[in-house]
Amino acid sequence: MDDTPVVVAARRTPIGTAGHAYKELTVDRLAAPVIAAVAADVPGRRAGDVVLGNCMGPGGNVARVSALAAGLGHEVPGLTVDRQCGSGLAAILVAGQAVRAGEADLVIAGGAESASTAPLRTFRGAAEPYERAPFTPDGHPDPDMGPAAEALAAAYGIGRDRQDAYACRSHARALAARQAGRFEQEIVPVGGRHDDQRPRPLREASLARLPAAFVAGGTVTAGNSSPVSDGAAAVAIVPEQLRAGLPGMRLVAGAVVGCDPGLPGWGPVPAIRRVLARTGVDMERVAAVEIVEAFAAQVLAVTDALGLDPLGGDDGRVCPDGGALALGHPWGATGAVVVTRLFSRLVRAAAPPGTLGLAAAAVGGGLGVAALFEVV
Repeated sequence: MDDTPVVVAARRTPIGTAGHAYKELTVDRLAAPVIAAVAADVPGRRAGDVVLGNCMGPGGNVARVSALAAGLGHEVPGLTVDRQCGSGLAAILVAGQAVRAGEADLVIAGGAESASTAPLRTFRGAAEPYERAPFTPDGHPDPDMGPAAEALAAAYGIGRDRQDAYACRSHARALAARQAGRFEQEIVPVGGRHDDQRPRPLREASLARLPAAFVAGGTVTAGNSSPVSDGAAAVAIVPEQLRAGLPGMRLVAGAVVGCDPGLPGWGPVPAIRRVLARTGVDMERVAAVEIVEAFAAQVLAVTDALGLDPLGGDDGRVCPDGGALALGHPWGATGAVVVTRLFSRLVRAAAPPGTLGLAAAAVGGGLGVAALFEVV
């Protein structure tokens, strides 16, 4: 009996900039259509659970609320995962573990975020809501993500020109992918939208005129940073023994690691290295890499460390259809968006069996999440 988890369906909403396209849609109203679409992609099967990543929602077990809203039935429970920006990918790893353990024959997993409708939180007795919860306790560094990206760029010598070039590339690739129809099969129309809201033509000369956004005299700007966004993504995971000939991606291995909370953008490096070491796979064998593009500086620091050059020889391997810089960065969902992108790049594009793909995300507070998949 082979309980190896296999992703056999993957869908996402269009991604909207917070306060714009989906400014009135709550997180469950984003997640439910995607969950329903993924369930419809594997007809005749009943989900054993729904596992969703979410960071800033209203509580109440977003996964359970979304599963009910998707019409899956009262008997489908729901688990909500919070690993911040790695939540969607971490949820997929949790679902894979349940399938591998023989506890479920179908789990729908992913993430959802509605930054537009997330509640404001206030400590008892405080006059004003707080901006975000702490990622670390007192005595540990706890930078906001913009200054943290700036610190990573300084630590690893990631200059402004490269960051702007990468941001331009992300937007150009996303626009080209949309024009070529490479997003069509993965997108579930929501709120009257069929396309991502944000990608637009950019010029490096225009980006070069933008001021530093977080640190005076720095290199990280609004143009080479991802926007706060709304969206959802989900996948269907079944054991190999019940795949019944459906094309898919085998979940080979995953890892969640900790790193210096002062440089949280570094997290994908140790996470990816752990996955590759556990599986005995060299980076040269990985055909497709999808990294959550929170900041251009962060992506370039990670790819430099891994020996990848997305602005050169690895142009076709690393986020070749753009990423969060262009599409948007819905925190709890974004780790599932990169898996959905891998599914389109590998399974929908009919890559040969055995082709390997890698997904990874950096996480506030100093975490990294990574997963290795293989086409079956």
